[in-house]
Amino acid sequence: MSLISRLLKANPSAQVSDMLTGYFVIPSAKGDFFELNDRAVMMGGYDFGPNPDVRTNVIQYFAISTTGNTTDFGDLTQIRDATAAIGSNTRAVRAGGGNASNVAQTDMDYITISTTGNATSFGTLTEAFNFGAGGGNRTRGLIYGGLNTSGVRNTIEYITIATTGNATDFGDATVTASQTTGNGSSPTRFIKAGGGPPDINVIEYVTIATTGNGTDFGDLTANKRALSGSSSDTRAVFGGGATNDTFLNTIDYITIATTGNASNFGTLTRSNALASGVSNNTRACFCGGYDTNVIDYVTIATTGNATDFGDTYTGMYLAGTTSGSHGGLQ
Repeated sequence: MSLISRLLKANPSAQVSDMLTGYFVIPSAKGDFFELNDRAVMMGGYDFGPNPDVRTNVIQYFAISTTGNTTDFGDLTQIRDATAAIGSNTRAVRAGGGNASNVAQTDMDYITISTTGNATSFGTLTEAFNFGAGGGNRTRGLIYGGLNTSGVRNTIEYITIATTGNATDFGDATVTASQTTGNGSSPTRFIKAGGGPPDINVIEYVTIATTGNGTDFGDLTANKRALSGSSSDTRAVFGGGATNDTFLNTIDYITIATTGNASNFGTLTRSNALASGVSNNTRACFCGGYDTNVIDYVTIATTGNATDFGDTYTGMYLAGTTSGSHGGLQ
């Protein structure tokens, strides 16, 4: 009996498309096979190192499951800070952000996460913005809120990550807020938490596969903006941020599939705002921040205080950060 025959006998639902070459696809309960990528990428931001408060086009990367410092990946097509980042298991997209003159932009770039090299143009947003939130699942990316030339916006846009092209309107947020970098995703829901000014405690969500307006989820433990967020497929964690311009070291968490108020998770190794959050569905990292290059990490399924992970190779805040294995990719 041939190999294909033995496999078909063991799994009658397997689909054989070419008996000559032996190509077959065995269906899985989780859908098509894919391999998650443990690599996190940090795109653009402010470099407060040798040249303080200089916006950059640098892309850095690190492996979330290890500890250590970041490594140079390549460059964005343009200098950008306060940008939104979206990741699938293969591709990272950088959307919007401010240019070298702090003017909000509409452009998007993408990279292949498993390689290194410079970014390529992806398309454009429906309007220019910075200080928005990005996330989604392995198919669709969402860009949420932010600041444009008219002020703070409540717009939600979406893209199909595997293609290139322009963003499409998704709906509106429940509140108008900038500095909404506290976010997370499950395979079905996108969560946005906090923002300002004025500082708010609102958590809201949308269903990624649909379009429509945000729905109220609950409240953070305090009014916060400029916090960093990431998630597993079940839990989202939000670290640091600022209240009335006072930096915080607290970490909140929620269960994504439910609604309700956030609970205290633990504390960061230092008070921090304007950092970037990223995860690999097991571990969450809080990267950089205002005047720091420190990366902290926590185990998402537990509660407790953060541990030092390493450093960004150049000081970085307001970077667009994502990975090939965050909670929305399951």
